[in-house]
Amino acid sequence: MTDQPLKAAILGASGYTGAETVRILRNHPNVTPVAATGNALAGKKLSGIFPHLRGKHDLDVIKAEDVDWNGVDVVFGCLPHGTSQDLIETLPAHVKVVDLSSDYRFRDADLYSQAYGREHIAPERTAKAIYGLSEHNGEQMMGSNLVACPGCYPTAILMVLLPLMKPMIIDRDAIIIDAKSGATGAGRGLKEGNLFSEVTEGLHAYGVGTHRHTPEIEQELNLRAGLNDIEVTFTPHLIPMARGEHVTCHLRGDVDSIHAALSAAYADQPFVSVLPLGSPPPDTRHVRGTNDCRIAVFKDRAKGRVIVIAVIDNLVKGSSGQAIQNLNLMMGWDQALGLDALLPLFP
Repeated sequence: MTDQPLKAAILGASGYTGAETVRILRNHPNVTPVAATGNALAGKKLSGIFPHLRGKHDLDVIKAEDVDWNGVDVVFGCLPHGTSQDLIETLPAHVKVVDLSSDYRFRDADLYSQAYGREHIAPERTAKAIYGLSEHNGEQMMGSNLVACPGCYPTAILMVLLPLMKPMIIDRDAIIIDAKSGATGAGRGLKEGNLFSEVTEGLHAYGVGTHRHTPEIEQELNLRAGLNDIEVTFTPHLIPMARGEHVTCHLRGDVDSIHAALSAAYADQPFVSVLPLGSPPPDTRHVRGTNDCRIAVFKDRAKGRVIVIAVIDNLVKGSSGQAIQNLNLMMGWDQALGLDALLPLFP
């Protein structure tokens, strides 16, 4: 506990991840939201945009330039990809940053520009940012002033694959990932493809063979393995539900070795459950609204093939919840602080 709670600003509070960050922080004993930015909706109450946020932490939505940064200790950057860095690079040095966008995820600024189509304005800073996959980089985060949260797909995928990289217990040339996400993963902006009539009663793949999360996944796998040539086949799909993420990893290896490696990696982690062999597959409903990740391992009927399934809530473990977990690690607090009381929104 701290004598005085940290004062937090949520950048882009009018979006889904911004609202989810405020929702979760309402139960955090060491952090108080004091500012919510949203330039297009400045002048509104946060509860006027999201009625479920009515209460003690209701805030006026203001423009970023109107925030008194002297009264802010930490910001959660919930802005769209490509715009977060423009604001973050203007913040005072004392402000800690937990960025939920893609803007600081790549160590190599050239790789970022290839994936997102714009030059990075602070290449030296993105090279030093800590990649915020909580269960794997927690020690590096302590005392850091800038943590870059992973994308929602990479979060679930890397939870499965990173423990299998060193020692390498799978065929690195045979990694196939089939991933599905709810519509909130595309953000709250008005897009034709996100309209109810476009999404409901159907399922479609997108970014086939080109999705920009692929180089992010490969970056982390190669770093963990000490290699530079691991490539994956990753195909995301939009599924007609609001929140939730389901990834199926098709691997070549030994089922018992893979299950043992995953079980050992997460034995002491409060938010990751590796189910016993023979368990039913996990369901996104089992983790909806929580910071949990559930993983199950299955032997494929095809010789030497293994199927690993992971489920998360894309807005919590895949975004805002992991961001708060990362702040806890940055501050040297219990990583579950403010998160362990989240119960599944089931059914």
